[in-house]
Amino acid sequence: MKHFTSKTVEEAVQAASKAVNIPAEQLIYKVIEEKKGLFGIGKEATIEIYDIDDAAAFAEEYLKTALGGMGVEAETSSTIDEDIIHVNINSERNPILIGKGGRTLQALNELARLAVSNKFRHRYRILLDVGGYKEDKYDRLQWVAKKTAREVVKTKVSVKLDPMTADERRIIHNTLNGMSHIKTESSGEGHDRAVTIKYVD
Repeated sequence: MKHFTSKTVEEAVQAASKAVNIPAEQLIYKVIEEKKGLFGIGKEATIEIYDIDDAAAFAEEYLKTALGGMGVEAETSSTIDEDIIHVNINSERNPILIGKGGRTLQALNELARLAVSNKFRHRYRILLDVGGYKEDKYDRLQWVAKKTAREVVKTKVSVKLDPMTADERRIIHNTLNGMSHIKTESSGEGHDRAVTIKYVD
């Protein structure tokens, strides 16, 4: 996080924009202090700007604190890939953090996303993993997607897969993108949203 001070918030934003080489309208910042001054004398505004690295660090600390409150000591690490914050968690209680069908992990993911959004007033995409659970699941989903797509090509009958989270649906779409005679579509609302694999001429 970096601080910039000028006579007005607008001037501070412009100074920050030049310093970090990011268009002013894309800056994520918070007004830390704004002095009105007397007759314009002593007028001053200070802003604090954030970037995705700050969001990733906050997400890690938030998760460690939240899990600590549950009596779970955990180690976290994060990487940033294509504007997505990936946070991996490891603890001696990984199965509990994953939960049945990954539901606890999904809930933790949503909590972290909301905490970061509230802190930075910006929507960041966050993907949590616990002990490589998600990576293993992605591998299985890729296998299921390819196997099902081959059956759809053979039978020309569409297949609707089980409901999945947004990141899991993305794996299906990306895996089958460009495959001949195959089209994927997401449908449904909330936890019932699922991918259908369709045959096309």
